Amino acid sequence: MRSAIPKVLHTIGGRSLLGHAMHAARGCEPMRLVVVVRHERERVAAHIAEHDPDCLIADQDEIKGTGRAVECGLSVLPADLQGTVVVTCGDVPLLTPETLRELVTAHEASHAAVTVVTSRVPDPAGYGRIVRGADGAVERIVEHKDATAAEQAIDEINSGIYAFESELLRAALAEIDGDNAQGERYLTDVVAIARAKGRDVAAHLLADLWQTEGINDKAQLARIGAELNRRTVDALMRGGAIVVDPATTWVDTDVTVGEDTVIRPNTQLLGATSIGARCEIGPDTTLVDCEIDDDATVVRSQAELALIGPGATVGPFSYLRPGTELGAKGKIGGFVETKNARIASGAKVPHLTYCGDATIGEGANIGAGTIFANYDGVTKSHTTVGAHSFVGSDSVLVAPVTIADGAYVAAGSTVTTDVGPGELAVGRAQQRTVPGWVARRRAGSKTAAAAEAALTAQAATRHTGSEGEGTGA
Repeated sequence: MRSAIPKVLHTIGGRSLLGHAMHAARGCEPMRLVVVVRHERERVAAHIAEHDPDCLIADQDEIKGTGRAVECGLSVLPADLQGTVVVTCGDVPLLTPETLRELVTAHEASHAAVTVVTSRVPDPAGYGRIVRGADGAVERIVEHKDATAAEQAIDEINSGIYAFESELLRAALAEIDGDNAQGERYLTDVVAIARAKGRDVAAHLLADLWQTEGINDKAQLARIGAELNRRTVDALMRGGAIVVDPATTWVDTDVTVGEDTVIRPNTQLLGATSIGARCEIGPDTTLVDCEIDDDATVVRSQAELALIGPGATVGPFSYLRPGTELGAKGKIGGFVETKNARIASGAKVPHLTYCGDATIGEGANIGAGTIFANYDGVTKSHTTVGAHSFVGSDSVLVAPVTIADGAYVAAGSTVTTDVGPGELAVGRAQQRTVPGWVARRRAGSKTAAAAEAALTAQAATRHTGSEGEGTGA
């Protein structure tokens, strides 16, 4: 991967590759789930514990090969384990829970010792080949480097995904050695051992090649990520969402979208975002771990860990940081930034405002250019604006401060003390006008010329007006 990040921790669709693998494995409802780790063991194990605390972790030792990896995985399970053991890979993110359930069902119905998931591909180079006998049954699997020219011509490949009878698997693993081109203990050798014991080996042919495709570099990561996104967006549309341009819409696998919600171009819906019905999202919008209720609108904005109520509107060009809660039919308008702000039903923060660490009551209106000054360089404090209060444009509310219900703040005010119910707060200096200042301090400028022309025009108007009054008298 040419990366400091372990391969299985690279992400597509909002999950790590390993996360996709664990999700698929959990989908077939196993009694126990084991992940075998080695490279960057501590980082990978921490990721497993965070996302699936019930998962068992097995460490692979210095002995190489998939056969040894499975043997290490079995070592953390009961010695008397019986039933079906499913083995899959940590780098096949498009594998689905449905496919694993189908594999288990087919395996147990056939009473085979081994069932291997296979696919037919136009270019099988690099894959293990499925070698069948004259009767069509699977005889063995040969790795590409160990295959003869005739075997390399076979187009049916091993996916690396299996179902095993547990007792046969334990016994066969004990017989495997590393006598091959790579000096590894191949899990694929279990197939030949099972056949030698007179047991059946079945193939579960999978038509969807994407589900068996692994990732070995960042080009493959991007290609398979794009296919996952295509499938995710397609599922949203089939579920009732309206995606205007699927090619520019990116949606993580855990996102949900309600019926008749319109998703416009260049939109990203990430994490555990949940969107209700009949919403308008985008264009040019990114939502991360947000909850958007029915009939809401979010245009050209970015939000993270925000709650947007029914019928509320956001944007354009707004930034909702974590802790933002916008009530029903509330408004966060253009060029507004919010953080840890609870904005009640019907309240409006229409434009050009920073609103951090605040509670805004029902029906309140925050004028353009208002700043909630929540940080004094040491601590962050809270501001409360009561129900149906009005804050005039270009005001600064210096926290901690409370503006009670039904109060007014005059435009251009700096508010540092509480405002009671029904009061008007005016926190600005009295205006002082200095006549002739431009003529004295900006003489010869275009501003001075404009002022002189205006004064001349005013004088002429006054003179004409006085003459007219005199004549009329």
